[in-house]
Amino acid sequence: QVHLVESGGRLAQAGGSLRLSCVVSGLSLSVYTMGWFRQAPGKEREFVAAVSWKPGLTYYQDSVKGRFTISRDNAKNTVYLQMNMLKPEDTAVYYCNAGTYCSDDSPCYGSPDYWGQGTQVTVSS
Repeated sequence: QVHLVESGGRLAQAGGSLRLSCVVSGLSLSVYTMGWFRQAPGKEREFVAAVSWKPGLTYYQDSVKGRFTISRDNAKNTVYLQMNMLKPEDTAVYYCNAGTYCSDDSPCYGSPDYWGQGTQVTVSS
């Protein structure tokens, strides 16, 4: 059985930093593109960042480029999202996804199969 468990979300001040983690069990991270998505109240879930199973290949939503960094540790079956220079508009529930699909021609979208339960990030101004 596959499980994705996110952690690290909490209340932070604008300009601050947080690091989210997603621990995966039941599948080998090394062959999956992993993504982070977020959903703010009243809004659709949106793509934030993804890291390919191919070394060195990452994707970001424009609004987080230069502030967020996605990384993976295949040995620990864990994906991270380092979030710096936080803004109130980053407030959302953040979800981890295994099998995120990304291409150069279109925005990344999540695989329907493997999602975590989410972790709440709240950024105060």
